[in-house]
Amino acid sequence: MTFSTTVETRGREAWITLEGELDAAVAGEFRTAIERLAQEKPEKLVLFVNKLQFMASAGLRVLVFAKQRMGSEVGIHVVGATGPVLNTLQMSGFDQSVYLQESYP
Repeated sequence: MTFSTTVETRGREAWITLEGELDAAVAGEFRTAIERLAQEKPEKLVLFVNKLQFMASAGLRVLVFAKQRMGSEVGIHVVGATGPVLNTLQMSGFDQSVYLQESYP
């Protein structure tokens, strides 16, 4: 399965939709999106992951990078995490550092 990111800016919110399998081979694409959005200094980062089927540790490292790069004042909302993606977040404890949501307005 291929991986894709869709990036949008909605006011002071940065939205990224992740689709496919996020592993070491494609984590750089996700990191590049984070770096580009961090320059815009959003107030909130919203990650839509309901179409993400798998997230390897490389994807988790990018999430940690996003948390560090965006700064502690920027809330990171992970929307629609299920199955292996949710398990990765929970097993690593990173679910305590982000807002897990089933849906986003």
